[in-house]
Amino acid sequence: MKTLLLSEIFPPENGGSGRWLWEVYSRLPADRFVIAAGQHAAAAEFDATHNLDVRRLPLAMDTWGIRSWHALRSCWGLFQQLRRIVRQENVTAIHCGRCLPEGWLAYLMKRLMKIPYVCYIHGEDVTSAATSRELSWMVRRILAQSETLIANSENTARILTENWRVPASQVQVLHPGVDTSRFAPAARDEAARRQIGWSNRTVVLTVGRLQKRKGHDMMIRALPEIVEALPDVLFAIIGDGAERKSLEQLARENHVEGHVQFLGEVSDDDMIRCYQQCDLFALPNRQVGEDIEGFGMVLLEAQACGRPVLAGASGGTRETMIPGETGIVTPCDTPEQVAEAVTRLLLAPDELQKMGQAARPWAVNNFDWTALTRQAARLFDIDVPELTPEKQGVLA
Repeated sequence: MKTLLLSEIFPPENGGSGRWLWEVYSRLPADRFVIAAGQHAAAAEFDATHNLDVRRLPLAMDTWGIRSWHALRSCWGLFQQLRRIVRQENVTAIHCGRCLPEGWLAYLMKRLMKIPYVCYIHGEDVTSAATSRELSWMVRRILAQSETLIANSENTARILTENWRVPASQVQVLHPGVDTSRFAPAARDEAARRQIGWSNRTVVLTVGRLQKRKGHDMMIRALPEIVEALPDVLFAIIGDGAERKSLEQLARENHVEGHVQFLGEVSDDDMIRCYQQCDLFALPNRQVGEDIEGFGMVLLEAQACGRPVLAGASGGTRETMIPGETGIVTPCDTPEQVAEAVTRLLLAPDELQKMGQAARPWAVNNFDWTALTRQAARLFDIDVPELTPEKQGVLA
């Protein structure tokens, strides 16, 4: 008997939710799971590096709704492929990486094949669905039929119980974490900084998909004011997405092209090096419509590398840090708010150093994947006595 993990976003596809699932399930007994993951150009190369049973399916959908004939046909085709896997592998339970679209497929499995499921909830998925009558109708059914809802933060759990009227007994909070053996502090390295293109500049780093809620635009709009106080400042951006062209244009319009660096997608090793060498990590997130930052794994990764962090006062980011000790939480709805907070921190190097020193033990003691995977194993009733740091999964 096996459990099916169903997730469109899964390595090598970048994304916090995919990394979360990889880090947990790569540490659980591989013979207990079969994984249906989204397709990716580098999937074959990546899947050759691990021992998980991963089946690649066309899980990316143009729309999560089911009103159109095209959407219904795509959904039914995926259901048929999943049904074959379920029968071949004697699957007795399903874990859904997101509420939509994965949760809807699991909902159909339960209705038609009586297979129970649990669903991971990230916050922004259910808040975004609330803007659509069709998606809200689907989400209500997915939530009601789920055995357990795994919320990535207390804030997400609150959204489920207050906005969707989910019984608190149905919700379990399981925070994402960080591999503290890989994400670790390093001494300032001038050669590494030159290689990245930073040299002696003051660097504010951010990591994440280029989406409006991440606040890249507010940071760029804030740069003219920040530059007045710190003429050498550089805003380095790791990640890619639909907003890149508009952000590049925004940098030109604000005459700060020389203060913004678009690094695009980078390897984990290069990303860790950037975490280690930056002066401040910032996720100036804000709520855009119903879109929120559910948690913010990148804030944990930065703290594990001994870096002070700044996050927007929206969603679940507060739960990633000790505000005032390892970083700060501040409103990031206007450029002026971002400029004031970033400038204040960068002009207080002693405070930044103190925060960075406190950040590493906070991340290790509360968010290391070993402890979080044990928590997941208890939730899933899986015995993992062999789980040790030496046997953890590693994302290549």
